[in-house]
Amino acid sequence: MSIGMMIICVIGGLAGALSTAYLMISFPVIIVWKIYRHFRYGYTLFE
Repeated sequence: MSIGMMIICVIGGLAGALSTAYLMISFPVIIVWKIYRHFRYGYTLFE
């Protein structure tokens, strides 16, 4: 395998891993934040 192809594979793998990590962290944080605002300020969960 050539060095160029290996670099492309590493960059693609890192992009996939980072986007997956972002989604796994951000979804629970947003849900907890919305529940906190619901009880603290009386907002609906859809605002």
